Amino acid sequence: ENPFRNRIVESFSEDGLGNLSFNDFVDMFSVLSEMAPRELKAIYAFKIYDFNVDNFICKEDLEKTLNRLTKEELTPEEVTLVCDKSIEESDLDGDNKLSFADFENMISRAPEFL
Repeated sequence: ENPFRNRIVESFSEDGLGNLSFNDFVDMFSVLSEMAPRELKAIYAFKIYDFNVDNFICKEDLEKTLNRLTKEELTPEEVTLVCDKSIEESDLDGDNKLSFADFENMISRAPEFL
């Protein structure tokens, strides 16, 4: 049971609502295959974690991601601490959110992330 199943489908759907055409479906499986280039996987991982679809991963996006990954077993304080630390270590331009470049840099240091 993937905690991101809805976000994955939404990210690959042309309408952003989860309605997949056949081409969307093929694209999704292509990107999720082991043979897909790392860069392509990074693009779609970024889209999946960008819950508010503003082309940045902000603290709220990170909170949603962390809560899904941990099945909401962390306290709000723990979630805040992890999200603040993640932004602090990965935000290269100091705007308090992660651009795609920030995200790429972050996952390059943690290859198992993808």
